[in-house]
Amino acid sequence: MKLIIINGPNLNLLGKREPEIYGSQSFEDYLEILKKNFPDITLEYYQSNIEGELISKIQEKGFDYDGIILNAGAYTHTSIGIGDAIKAVTTPVIEVHISNTFSRESFRHQSYISPNVKGILIGFGLKSYDLAIQSFL
Repeated sequence: MKLIIINGPNLNLLGKREPEIYGSQSFEDYLEILKKNFPDITLEYYQSNIEGELISKIQEKGFDYDGIILNAGAYTHTSIGIGDAIKAVTTPVIEVHISNTFSRESFRHQSYISPNVKGILIGFGLKSYDLAIQSFL
């Protein structure tokens, strides 16, 4: 099984950025744990702060991979383009959010991604990525 985790803006700062919301572990460190926990899965990782690069990566992997795990960060609430890219590909996508977006500012309650994904995991911290991987098994 071949999965890709795609993280959007500011997720490169996990472990440094607002640890009271996002925790104190970097995603790169957590990725190593995921790879150990799921040794039979080919797990690729990509992060970008640029919307168009995220769209390009979804299009690139969206016909050949068994699944995409997407945390689009703030683009979740603003990007019709990312939502359209998900709709255009055949690979199923799981939307992931580390924090409970519904317990935060009201603008975070809207997702342009959710209508086009297989499922959504919100508010389980980095464990959301584990749950997303398990959903493909």
